[in-house]
Amino acid sequence: MAIACVTTRASAGVEAPEVKVEVHLSNGLPAFNLVGLPEASVKEARERVRSALINAGFEFPTRRITVNLAPADLPKQGGRYDLPIAIGILAASGQVPLQSLKEMEFIGELALSGHIRYCQGLLPAILAAKRQGHGLIMPLDNRHDAELVGYGAVRFAAHLQNLTACLQGQARLPGISSRLEWLTPEPQAPQPCLSEVLGQYQAKQALEIAAAGNHNLLMLGPPGTGKTMLASRIMPLLPQLNYDEALEVAALHSVAGLDIKPEDFLRRPFRSPHHTSSAISLVGGGSIPRPGEISLAHRGVLFLDEIAEFPRKVLDCLREPMETGEVVISRAAAKLTFASRFQLIAAMNPSPCGDADSQSRATPEQIQRYLARLSGPFLDRFDLTIEVPRLPQGTLTQTAQLGENSQVIAARVKRARDIQLGRQGMLNAELSGTQLKQFSGLSEADLLFLEQSVVKLGLSVRSFHRLQRVARTIADLQQEPRAQRSHLAQALGYRAMDRLLARLAQQ
Repeated sequence: MAIACVTTRASAGVEAPEVKVEVHLSNGLPAFNLVGLPEASVKEARERVRSALINAGFEFPTRRITVNLAPADLPKQGGRYDLPIAIGILAASGQVPLQSLKEMEFIGELALSGHIRYCQGLLPAILAAKRQGHGLIMPLDNRHDAELVGYGAVRFAAHLQNLTACLQGQARLPGISSRLEWLTPEPQAPQPCLSEVLGQYQAKQALEIAAAGNHNLLMLGPPGTGKTMLASRIMPLLPQLNYDEALEVAALHSVAGLDIKPEDFLRRPFRSPHHTSSAISLVGGGSIPRPGEISLAHRGVLFLDEIAEFPRKVLDCLREPMETGEVVISRAAAKLTFASRFQLIAAMNPSPCGDADSQSRATPEQIQRYLARLSGPFLDRFDLTIEVPRLPQGTLTQTAQLGENSQVIAARVKRARDIQLGRQGMLNAELSGTQLKQFSGLSEADLLFLEQSVVKLGLSVRSFHRLQRVARTIADLQQEPRAQRSHLAQALGYRAMDRLLARLAQQ
């Protein structure tokens, strides 16, 4: 019976569902029919596969060819199905043995000459094949993706002739070593150091707290006070990703068509989109849903500079992902979920002219309209809002003593993170209200003090919990077993936006 079945993988976000490519050769007028919900790019495989087989020296069957991509209700797009379709035709026509296809998966796009080309977003397919324990044959140009996973059953093919020689037992295809030598630490290029920032001691302390507890931070200050400089220096304070977290990040980047170099595999991502970005580019979407900036910042930092210049509707799209740690994109063809557990660092001017003090050229009404670009529920998502003021006169010309460097602060941050993970299995920013009661260590009198402060400042219940999380992180940095009132008072000091709005309301 002239029928063959080849296994491949589709692309559905960061998932790679299994697809069976069934090829049947029957008598009748020569035809090539492709069924199973193929998109236009998949339908064009008919011409690519026919030319590739002929130019590679194989016989193209002059029979009625029916190719079914099962399951039929799963949309298929891209050129990744070229190689499995070609192998299925060769197997159904007896040019390669059917036995060689068992427990093997094939992915790749074909050139008209028979060469096997690079395919985008294969990292999820490699991970899925590894979970199933199947062998995987993929383009040689995708070797980089396979090296990140380190799956020894992956083989690389550059041309149909080499691949068929392997399936017939006449040659071997190259693979990778299962040992991940590149994961060993290598000397890194010098990174920006926090000691290079003059003054701004409160901002540096807030940055350390944000890094230790994974808290969201908003910096408020006139132009040129170092807000962007401070934000870029949070990365050396954060510990590296572990292997599983790095694979999550790499899979999201692979689906988005971005490659992660092996030397950057364990580094946390830092994304800084421009304020003209659309909601789709920030959150994700499109006719074929792709991850947005918040998913590309998963396990890392999303920095929004000049956040007040972003459209309000775009910023409000971030509210739900900031709470849930994921974004669900629903389209007619699919409903995809992308992880987006990021740390938000933002910077803005306090007014449209840059200043909100006595020298401001803007009226209180203009400043309030400017600040109203950030909705109240969105501002509620920030654990810390700090003022980054202008430096005192003489600071730039005096010989300033360098403060602590990033390595010293990073050691404290790592120690505090280890305390949190050992105590509750997660960072303080992820604690729920119930878990806060269990792990914060605050007394009833301290909670009453916090509640009175929240009511006096007109804050929300969400802020009540966020202040407790910040206080818990401050206690962890000081290696205190319980959070105390002094830690709460310090946390209340990082509410610069609330103080600014209250002062404007009194004018």
